[in-house]
Amino acid sequence: MFKDERRCKVWEQIRQHDLRAFADRLTSDLFCEAAVRANVKLGAGPLNLVNLVWLGIASAVHAARDFGDVLLLTMKLLGDAEGFAATPLGREKRNAGQRKKSARRSKHDPRRNDPTVVSEAAFCKARRKMPLDFWMTLIFLLVQRFQCQHAAAVRFGDFRLLAMDGTCIRLPHWKALKDYYGTAANGNTKGNGRAQRKRKRQGSKDGGTTQARMVMLQFPRVRLPYAYEVSPLSVGEKTLAGRLTKHLHRNDLVLLDRGFWSYGLFWEIQSRQAYFGIRLVRGVKLKTIRRLGTKDRLVRWRPTDHRRKWKEYPRSIELRVIDYQIRGFRPSAVVTNVTDPQRISRAEWVRLATECEPGRNLQPGLYHQRWEIETTFKELKVTQQMKTSLRGRTPEAIEYEIAGQVTFYLLVRWMMVEAAQTRGEDPLRLSFCDALKEVLDMHHTLLTASVRRVKQVLLPRLYARIASHVVPPRPGRHYPRPNDTAVKNKGYGKLQQPAKLAATQG
Repeated sequence: MFKDERRCKVWEQIRQHDLRAFADRLTSDLFCEAAVRANVKLGAGPLNLVNLVWLGIASAVHAARDFGDVLLLTMKLLGDAEGFAATPLGREKRNAGQRKKSARRSKHDPRRNDPTVVSEAAFCKARRKMPLDFWMTLIFLLVQRFQCQHAAAVRFGDFRLLAMDGTCIRLPHWKALKDYYGTAANGNTKGNGRAQRKRKRQGSKDGGTTQARMVMLQFPRVRLPYAYEVSPLSVGEKTLAGRLTKHLHRNDLVLLDRGFWSYGLFWEIQSRQAYFGIRLVRGVKLKTIRRLGTKDRLVRWRPTDHRRKWKEYPRSIELRVIDYQIRGFRPSAVVTNVTDPQRISRAEWVRLATECEPGRNLQPGLYHQRWEIETTFKELKVTQQMKTSLRGRTPEAIEYEIAGQVTFYLLVRWMMVEAAQTRGEDPLRLSFCDALKEVLDMHHTLLTASVRRVKQVLLPRLYARIASHVVPPRPGRHYPRPNDTAVKNKGYGKLQQPAKLAATQG
């Protein structure tokens, strides 16, 4: 990455205008600390690591635009503002056409007369060399600072509460992405049998849908991402989950989907003095040690290990099984290594709210707060449009875009937590869809306003608008899975759309 102090200074000013909504989060000391921890240099060119982070977030903000538009959009908006010509950026832009290129420079010299312009090719080259560790370290430091300010929001009693789950991300169908990440059969079930068979033939003809696998750790009580891993489809979710255990601390409590049932994963979590909760899977043989109460028992699990996969772990693990059944559903059970009922009682694990008295807060069972990570995936992929806005053609570009999307989601969620506190609301009661709209609606105004007006007027107004979108309590509702686009209506024998189904169940 070459040095160009004049253009670096200009692009630093452009970045600061564009990130005013998050200026108190993305500070210079944060970037410096991330660079030190990741053992990288920030760079001295216009496309240094700090500006690449900004452009990654900007790509998430402007989901419908390509990278070339994202590079030029901020400068266009600033140039259309009244009085721009008198600003330092305006003078640089005006003088660019009058400045002659030095005769000593080669025609291939990347430095240009206009310091406000960077080519898309230069951006793609710089992005390809950007270390992924810098992104991950930056996200980790953001989460660390969030916890320092809002420690109570991520805790349940003595535990730091986390949820873990996985999803698949649909990618553009480029050969480099297909070869690296792999393909999956088309799971769309919409339409009649003839249409489904046609899509199946097309999927087998072109090799299926290109997808990447993602597993995330999240704080379910505020829906804030903590850490994540993205990999090809050939890498299983349990393998990625094992990699994420390095982020666990003592007295962390991780809520797992039962697809993560794994003896090795359980011991990885327990070896870090952390805890987990997971639903019991069918066919597991558990030996009851003693009863702790009604539908509450201690068991020992000793799995068969013919392949010697778990030879470095003890041969058995002691667990606690809490049986329960919700009306209208089959019996189930929560399995955990929190074996002391005094720390978490059975009622706290499986309590479900089906009705709410006036003025009373809804408190679902502890394990069922795991569903908040499903909502996070929906908000990230659908509401924030990550599912349809990834435009990179190489694995490096995809990793860069996903990191920008996760960072942007984290920053918006942080704003929602602080907005909820101003009104004494639960952060989960605020609408992410409306919060995202408010951030995007005020983006242009924040970009062109003075620093004083941003701090004293616009940001407080933005927080107030976010806090005004309170979602009413709606206990007992459930929806079909995101891939199920049509659901059979038993009463009429027709396909009923999800929106109508939700209305009938609400």
